[in-house]
Amino acid sequence: MALALAGIVSTPLIWLLGSPNSGQLVGASIQGAVGIAAFVWALFQNPTSRVDDVAVRTGEPEAEDGGSAVTGVKRPKGRGSGSAKAQDTGKAKATGKGSRAVSGVDYE
Repeated sequence: MALALAGIVSTPLIWLLGSPNSGQLVGASIQGAVGIAAFVWALFQNPTSRVDDVAVRTGEPEAEDGGSAVTGVKRPKGRGSGSAKAQDTGKAKATGKGSRAVSGVDYE
């Protein structure tokens, strides 16, 4: 954010020192607009919202008769902003029509 603020203030200011011609005015305006856009973009970046999911040495999921079991990380439709990692998970076992068992990372 500090870099964006420096770009907003300093670069166009240098262009406008003295008696600027029309090209310098246009250049300063464009640089100022790009600096403002970079500053606004930086304001909306939130690194604290990133979540890393980790599942280690989980049990063995078992689903029967249309049930669902997940031992690990569940990320429906790939949601989440961080990484997902599963290691040393148990064996997955699903029996019965429509049952589903996941041992690891579930993106469904």
